[in-house]
Amino acid sequence: MSKSVEFFFDYGSPATYLAYKRLPDIARAHGAEVKYRPFLLGGLLKAVGNSAPTDLPAKREWMWQDLARIAKRYDIPFKVNSAFPVNTLVLMRAATAVEPTGRLLEFSDAIFGALWEKDRNLGDLHVLREVVTGAGFDFEQIAADSQKADVKDRLRVSTEEAADRGAFGAPTFFVAGEMHFGQDRLEYVQLALAGAAKQNVSQGAV
Repeated sequence: MSKSVEFFFDYGSPATYLAYKRLPDIARAHGAEVKYRPFLLGGLLKAVGNSAPTDLPAKREWMWQDLARIAKRYDIPFKVNSAFPVNTLVLMRAATAVEPTGRLLEFSDAIFGALWEKDRNLGDLHVLREVVTGAGFDFEQIAADSQKADVKDRLRVSTEEAADRGAFGAPTFFVAGEMHFGQDRLEYVQLALAGAAKQNVSQGAV
């Protein structure tokens, strides 16, 4: 599969959750692979001097309403997390630790679902342990692996890479080197993938 879309994600972003639910079908329709890239949104915002959209009360109120409308349109289960904003350092280190095992999607399904479908407070380690264990993972092993220097370094490098490539928030997508930001820009991800498909066909005909 030659086409791909890089998906920089952080579990604490509700817009990223909606993109996570929609992106696999979009990629599949265009014969593309999704490359999941865990990174730390808080670290990115600090690095580029950006702030969360929820910092502005009026924008925060609008955002929750808009996300609910989008979730309804695409039939995606969605609840506002009562513990929002969530400090995701522990979660994203855990995702980075799980990634080499080939089970990142299973882990992400559990974490995104707990946060944005079931309104679980994953800042509470007892709740996090319950969610992770319930999804069939060894919580203690993941917790231990998350503290390893190489895991911390990989998350830091991924976050720095996103900033260096122009990212300023989540979700951020890259298709053939072109950046797209926001779950409401998935239409342009589709167009970019379609363009990549046409280019592949053209190259194959030469």
